Amino acid sequence: MNLDMIIHGGYVITMEGEGTGIINRGAIGIKGNKIVAVGEEHNVLKKYTSHRYIDTTNKVVMPGFINTHMHTSNAIIRGVAQDIPYDDWMFKCALPLLSLATEDDLRKGSMLNIAESLKTGTTTFADFDVPMLDLVPNHVHSGIRSVVSDMINEMPKDVSEIERGVLYPLDSAVGNQKLHNNTELIEQYHTSYNGRITCRYGLQAVDMCTVELMKEVKNLSQKYNVGIFMHVEQSEEEIVQSLLRNGKRPVAVLDELGYLNRRLLAAHLKWAAPEEIVLVARSGASMSLCSNSLILVSGTLPPAQEFAQAGGIVSLGTDCIPANNCNDMFNEMKITSLMHKYKNRDATMYPAWKVLRMATIEAARALQMDDKVGSLKNGKLADIIIVDLERLTMSPIFDDPIRNIIPNLVYSARGDEVETVIIDGKVVVENHKILTINEEEVIIQANQAAKRISNELKQSKWKDVMPLVTFTSQKKY
Repeated sequence: MNLDMIIHGGYVITMEGEGTGIINRGAIGIKGNKIVAVGEEHNVLKKYTSHRYIDTTNKVVMPGFINTHMHTSNAIIRGVAQDIPYDDWMFKCALPLLSLATEDDLRKGSMLNIAESLKTGTTTFADFDVPMLDLVPNHVHSGIRSVVSDMINEMPKDVSEIERGVLYPLDSAVGNQKLHNNTELIEQYHTSYNGRITCRYGLQAVDMCTVELMKEVKNLSQKYNVGIFMHVEQSEEEIVQSLLRNGKRPVAVLDELGYLNRRLLAAHLKWAAPEEIVLVARSGASMSLCSNSLILVSGTLPPAQEFAQAGGIVSLGTDCIPANNCNDMFNEMKITSLMHKYKNRDATMYPAWKVLRMATIEAARALQMDDKVGSLKNGKLADIIIVDLERLTMSPIFDDPIRNIIPNLVYSARGDEVETVIIDGKVVVENHKILTINEEEVIIQANQAAKRISNELKQSKWKDVMPLVTFTSQKKY
């Protein structure tokens, strides 16, 4: 059989089986958008011919990363919401600045985020953001695989009205419009572009929505047979607001409404009680662990270990750039492993192979896409990255009788070692250059948007209460 592409000679990390399924000198055959051969190099080359051969000697061939929780547009305010108390992060930094951003600014931020993530090996993006109808063309144009949703809430645009411990002034008109937008997104884009773009519903959090809205979203998710993204018990204030409005904690509300099942991908769960963690994990719902984000904005580590021990699926996400400052899955894997070692005072916790699974095959399971992506297997979609091991960060190479490739991918790699990215059988990054995006133009446009937002901030009331404005005037930043 003649194939479209054979990738051969490298270390093929299949992610099949219980570990990483690595083949020291392997090959992958691709026809159309699917993998049709995986195995030892000599066997694949003997059986198949190809229009194109890619020699990956001293390189890693592996599934692309799957980022299960991100808000791509937020990249437009990178680096302006850190080193401050968690109570101030959302309502005195992130939301006020995002409220000054136009839809065009947000589109530019989204493309910046996509370019950064794509170059560092992310092939599937779970983008939970607003206004997604305006952002999804970036996903289409860049050639990435995406699971997208809007971020539905009933919060007022002017968050200056928000006061901690006082019931949020929710606006049903806001929620209805955002629900309409999310439904329109699903009707226009779900399973479009050869299935590369799929959609979900997205609820921001229990504290920002009424029970009536949550019931409607659940019913619509069943009607359209799509999943749901949601932040769950990400803050103490979310619990306070849920008790004020519903008389119950968020997890209890979700349980009562029938949300706890395989359709739900819950982000964070930082403030969930032990019994709630067990309840969510055993329900079939999955968890997105965003280690960098929660550590940077609150100095805390979500209960992924406890969730997994209860039988739940844990995947990795980067969250938003204002809470992480980057969207690099190599960085996410490293911090996740290190923090669990620190938490347990045990260097064996969350070994490299385990967090690599959380960024690939376990992430695919969390999104209910493991029949399509997450590992290299005959019949799966050809979403593949090639990592150059002949770099300072990845050298030297040991492969027999001891192998250092998996640990170095997790603890040494910085992301710029990714040489090639293939999505749906098409090369979208080659020789470290994105073929579908003009990187230089993306950077120029993002800086122009940042300048405009800065000028808006100078005229805004937020200038006098925003901590990072004070840090800047004090020449700390």
